[in-house]
Amino acid sequence: QVQLVESGGGLVQAGGSLRLSCAASGRTFRTYVMNWFRQAPGKERELLSYITSSGGSTYYEDSVKGRFTISRDNAKNTVYLQMNSLKPEDTAVYYCAAGVGVRTYAYWGQGTQVTVSS
Repeated sequence: QVQLVESGGGLVQAGGSLRLSCAASGRTFRTYVMNWFRQAPGKERELLSYITSSGGSTYYEDSVKGRFTISRDNAKNTVYLQMNSLKPEDTAVYYCAAGVGVRTYAYWGQGTQVTVSS
């Protein structure tokens, strides 16, 4: 069992930056692919980015490519999402998820709210 806790959300002006963190319990963090999703009001949850267990491969959805950066610290059991050049349309609840393989999601965090004002 893996428990995930996101933090770092908040209110920021357009053009600003935030860094989200997702801390995982357990000793198997290093074996999981870690993902960041978001869900805006009235919209489906969407995959933004993932990073493989070793950190050797990453994926970004087109709308965040070049603005967001995913990274992980396996020694700290934490995955990060650095978000730059934020836009009002980035406003959403952001979730991290862990899976045993790419595009599999066994465990979810509770989410953290990000609000970008114009």
